[in-house]
Amino acid sequence: MTSDALITFVILGATIALFVSDRLRLDAVAMLSLLALTLTGVAPLEVALSGFSNPAVLMIAGLFVIGAAITETGVADWLGRRLDRVAGTSETSVITAVMCATALVSAFMSSTGTVAILLPIVGSIATRRRLAPARLLMPLAFGAHLGSNLTLISTPPNLLVSDALRDAGHAPFHFFSFLVPGLAALVVGVAYVALVGRRALPVGEVLDVSTRSLSQGELAAEYGLREALARVRIMAGSTLVGRTIAQANLRAAHGITIIGVDRGGEPMRVLPHTVLAAGDQLGVLGSDADLAAFVSGFSLAKLAHAASFALPPEESLAEVVLPRRSRLVGRTLRDLGFRDRYRANVLAARRVESGHPVCHTATALRDLKLAAGDTLLIKGRRKYLRNLHDDRANIVLVAEPDAAPGVILDRRRALGTVSITLVMLVVMAFAWLPNVIAVLLAAVALVTSQCVRPAEVYRSVNWESIVLIAGLIPLALALDRTGAAQLLVAAVEHQLQGAGPTLVLALCMAITSALGMVLSNTATAVLVAPIAIRLAGAFGIAPEPLLMGVAFGASAAFASPIASPVNVLVMTPGSYRFAHFLQVGLPLQLLVLTTAVIVIPLVHPF
Repeated sequence: MTSDALITFVILGATIALFVSDRLRLDAVAMLSLLALTLTGVAPLEVALSGFSNPAVLMIAGLFVIGAAITETGVADWLGRRLDRVAGTSETSVITAVMCATALVSAFMSSTGTVAILLPIVGSIATRRRLAPARLLMPLAFGAHLGSNLTLISTPPNLLVSDALRDAGHAPFHFFSFLVPGLAALVVGVAYVALVGRRALPVGEVLDVSTRSLSQGELAAEYGLREALARVRIMAGSTLVGRTIAQANLRAAHGITIIGVDRGGEPMRVLPHTVLAAGDQLGVLGSDADLAAFVSGFSLAKLAHAASFALPPEESLAEVVLPRRSRLVGRTLRDLGFRDRYRANVLAARRVESGHPVCHTATALRDLKLAAGDTLLIKGRRKYLRNLHDDRANIVLVAEPDAAPGVILDRRRALGTVSITLVMLVVMAFAWLPNVIAVLLAAVALVTSQCVRPAEVYRSVNWESIVLIAGLIPLALALDRTGAAQLLVAAVEHQLQGAGPTLVLALCMAITSALGMVLSNTATAVLVAPIAIRLAGAFGIAPEPLLMGVAFGASAAFASPIASPVNVLVMTPGSYRFAHFLQVGLPLQLLVLTTAVIVIPLVHPF
C-alpha cells in the first residue's frame, strides 16, 4: 500500500466518522475532506476542484430550479389534490393511491420536496377517510423513495452513477434506463405495504370529526392546549387597562402567552399594538404558578376552564415540522426571533422522546432547543401561514385547520412550466442533447419566461447538496488514483473467488444500502460508484448492472427514521418510533433489493 493510498483511507474513514456523528453539516464535512486531500498532496488542485465543474453537479442545480417552478406555479399541489378523487374509501386503496401518486411526482422532483408538498394533503385525506395519520404518512415517505428509482433525474444518486459510467468510457444511462426495474420495485413495494406492511403500522388516533376538515379545536387538543388554556377577564381597576400587549410584556416578564382577545363577543387579533380594555376576556397559556401570579398581580378574574378560544377569521392555527437539515435545528425560539421571521407565534411543540410523543408548552418553550422532526403548533394570519410554503427547506406545513378547499394555480405560468418540462423530458429521452445541457436550457427558459421568480432561483437550490457532491467527488477520484479502490476490490475479489455476477451485484447493493443507513444517499453513491466500476472490471462483467444496483441501494432508505430527510419529516406527525420503521421498512428494504437483483440483469445483462 502506497503512502497516498494510506492517507486516502484515513481521510475516508474520518469523513465517514464525521458523517455518522452528525456533529457538522454534511457540506462542511465534504469541504474538510477536499481540503485534507489537497493539503496532504494526494489530490492536485485541478482534481480537488473538479467536482464543481462536474456535469452531474450542474445538472442537479438545474433540476432544483425546475422543481421550484413546478412547486411555485401550483402544478405539484394541483396534482396532489387530485388524490382525493381517486383514493377510494378502504385503507388498502388509499395507501395504494397515496404511494403511487407520490412515486409519480417523486420521479420528476426531489423526494423531500415531494413529501413536503403532499404532507398536508395526505393529512387531510386521512381526516376525511377517518384514518389515523400514522396509517398514511409512512406509506407517503416510502412512495417517495420508490419513485426515486423511476427516471434518471429522480434523485442525485441516479445522476452520479450515470456520470461515473460515462467517466469510465461507457455510454451513460438514458432517461428511462431505470424505469423497468424501478416499476418492478414500485409494484412489489406498494403491494407489500398495502397488503402486509400496513398491519405493522401503528394504529394511531383517528380524529372524531363530523366535518370534512380538521378544526382548530381538534388540532389544539392534540397538543394538550385544551388543558393548558385559561380564560381571564380584565377588571376595571386592572393595570392592563389602556396598555398595549407590547407594553404589558407579559411573555418575557411574566411567562404568559396571550392566545386570543375577546371583546364583547368578538374575537380580536393579538398584535403588539392591540390596546387592552376593561371587560376584555383573554385566552392565555402559562404554568399554574405564573397564571396565579398573573391573575393576582393584575387584578383579573379567572373564568371557567376554556376548552377553546375563538380566533379572528383572518387568523388560524397551523402545524409545521422541521426537516433534518433545517437551519432552525439546534436553536431556540428566542434565538431565532421566530415571531419576527415567520409572523407567527409558537404555542406548543411536540417531539418523540423515549419512543413517545411529548408536548411542550408555556414559558419553557422559548428556551427549548429545536430538533429535527419536531412539530410546532403555531398561530398567525392565514396569508402569512401560506407563505410557509416558500421556506420548505427549513419548515414544512403539515396541517392548516379549516383551510379553504382548492389550490392556487397560476394557469399561465403552470402551462409554461409543464410545456418546458415536457420538452426537456423528450429531449433527454431521445438523447438529442447532453442531459446537462437539456436541464440547464429548461431552467433558463423557466426563468426568462417568468415561470419561476428570479428571487426564487437561488433560494430553491439546495446548496448543501451541491457542495456535498462537489466536495466528495475528489475523494472518489483519490480512491481510484492512489490505488485505494483497487485494494478494496482485491479484498472483495479474494473473498468472492468463483462467485457469479448475481452474487457480486447483491453484495454491492447490500454494502451500498448499509452505508446509506448512516450516510446520505448522495454521499454513498459518490463513494461506492468508483468501487463498483473496479469490481466490474475485476470480475469481467459489465459495469451497468452494478452501478444501477448502487443507485437502488442508495435510495433504499426504508428501515431507519434517520436514513433520509423524508423519514424525518413524517416521524413526529405520524407519532412513529424507530421500531415502526424497522418493522415495516426492513422487510420492504429486503424486498426492493431482492427485486432489483432479479430484474436489473434482465434489463442490463452482465
